[in-house]
Order: sequence, then structure tokens, then C-alpha cells
Amino acid sequence: MARVVTPQPRRHAAAPRRLALKTLLWSALAAVGLVAGPTGPANAADDWPSKPIKIIVPYTPGGSTDIVTRIVMEKLGPRLKQTIIVENKPGANSSVGSAMAAKSDPDGYTFLSILPAYIINFHLYKLNYAPADLTPVVQMADLPLFLFVSEDLPVKTVADLVAYGRKHPDKLTYASSGNGSSAHLTGADFALQNKLTMTHVAYKGSAPILTDLLGGRVSMVFDPILVPMQYVKQNRLKALAFTGKERWPTEPGIPTMEEAGMPGFVTGSWAGLMAPAGTPKPIIERMAREISEIVKEPDVKQKFVDAGFLPVGGTTAQFAELMKTDSARYAEIIKQAGITVN
Repeated sequence: MARVVTPQPRRHAAAPRRLALKTLLWSALAAVGLVAGPTGPANAADDWPSKPIKIIVPYTPGGSTDIVTRIVMEKLGPRLKQTIIVENKPGANSSVGSAMAAKSDPDGYTFLSILPAYIINFHLYKLNYAPADLTPVVQMADLPLFLFVSEDLPVKTVADLVAYGRKHPDKLTYASSGNGSSAHLTGADFALQNKLTMTHVAYKGSAPILTDLLGGRVSMVFDPILVPMQYVKQNRLKALAFTGKERWPTEPGIPTMEEAGMPGFVTGSWAGLMAPAGTPKPIIERMAREISEIVKEPDVKQKFVDAGFLPVGGTTAQFAELMKTDSARYAEIIKQAGITVN
């Protein structure tokens, strides 16, 4: 567990006494029907945040979600003048941490960082929480993917890869960090669109994928830039294309998937924030506003790009629409590819 700690402002000694008098006054007014009595979470927004905020990351430390979250929360703590605690709760393709967040009090002191696996899980697994148990807050970043292939594979372009796959339908394998991950469904979509027979190999994390990709034991992976690109520079891997709409700023020589001959193949991962359903709207709006401003800061943008992310921000409604659109898209891929999990 890591903490982002901000010194607390000093409070006047009389503050607790004034708060107690204020509470008594409101209670008296409520008793005679002049105002509504306290209603719990809704009133919590008035003095929020008055205690540490917990951000659940449903993945191991050092992964994409963890990196994005810590970059943002390091800046958010001082803005809110409150301690922010980042807790890693990995397991079951993010569903362990997601369940914890779904069952948390909707008081504005627990949030969940997610990747697309969060919405994909609902199409593949029986979960002990429902989509309605958590509500969108804001998208933090886009995480476009590169198509990396083994150096041993006799291909130089996406067209070469497709031709090789059609000629050797039993040889192409694609890796992902787990069943239901965005890399899994991106690979499945690639196979569908090119009418290829490819074998999916699920790993527990990125490290073993890289080991087997370097060793030629798996053919390809759709993965962020951060770790594999250094091996491309060493001529130990190949990067054939990029799944973003435009070429990646630090790798202008690598074409997009559209430029490589796959129109409409613009996809990738993203990172966003959720809150337990019922969290007061003013708190959600404040979080969305603060984070949207944070990701525009030059040093944050640079950290994001260095790690393979693109800053986004925006409104809660925009993030909700993205999740809805991607959920439908992933559901169609799952259906067409006949993907099931145990």
C-alpha cells in the first residue's frame, strides 16, 4: 500500500464546538419541520473531504492502472488538502478489487481505478456485484496499444503477418495478461477481421509474456509501449503497428493499424475512475473536475506520454458514454469469437 500524503491545515480549537452547535441547530429546525433532517451521504458533500480518501487499484503495483492512478493522486492530494491512500487489491481480472469498491459506503471516501476489463468481466463471468453498483466518475487516460511480434517471425508488416497467418493457420499465437483483458479481445478482433485462426495464450501479468515473446514461444501481443519498445530498439522484437488514431508522438516511424491496411481498427485500453453508486453528485463532479485539470498539467502530460498514456479528462457523462460504447463493442467480439472462460 502506498500513500500520497498532504499536511493537514491547522484548525481553530473552537471548530468542534461550532460544529456541535451547528448540528444541534439543524436538528432542532428539522424537528419542527423547517428543514429536512440529515440524510447521510448527500450531506457528506458539504465538508468533503474531512478524512483520507481511498483509491482501490484492482491490479498489482507497477501496472498500467497503478501508474496512472499514482501520477494523478500525487497531484490530487494537495488540491483536496487531504491524504489519499492507494491500495492494490489484485485478483480475478480486477473483479476482487471491483467487488470491494462496489460494497463500500457511497460517502465519497472510496473510489476504484479501472481498465476496460471492468466492463468486459460482466460479459464473461458471474460476479458478486452488478454494473449498477458502481458509477462512472471520469476517464483519466487513453492507453493505445502497439502490435509487437517475435523477432523470429518472418514478417515485417501487418500485411506480412496476415499472409503468414493464412498460410500457417496452426502457428500464430497471441498473448494477453489474462482472459477478458483488452489485449485478449484486441487480438481476437484482429483475428476476426483478418479471418485468421490464432491461439490465445493467457498469462498472469506482463513479465512472462515478454519472456516468451523474446524467446519466440508466442508470436505476438497487443501491448502498451512502456516495456516492449526497449527491446524493439535492441532488434529483439518488432513493432508492426499502433492502434491509435494517429501515430505515437515518440515513435513516428510506426504506422497506425489503419495505415497498415486495417480501416477502422482504432482501439486500445484506457484508465478511469469509478465510485460506489449513491456517492453524492457534488463529490463526483468535484473529482471529475479536479482530475480533468490535473491531466492537463505539463508535467503530468509528460509523465503520461513517457509511460505510454494519453491524458483525457472530461465529464462524467463522456466517460459513461465511452464505457457504454466499449461494452457493446466487446460484447460483439466475445460473441463472434465464441470466447468463454472457466
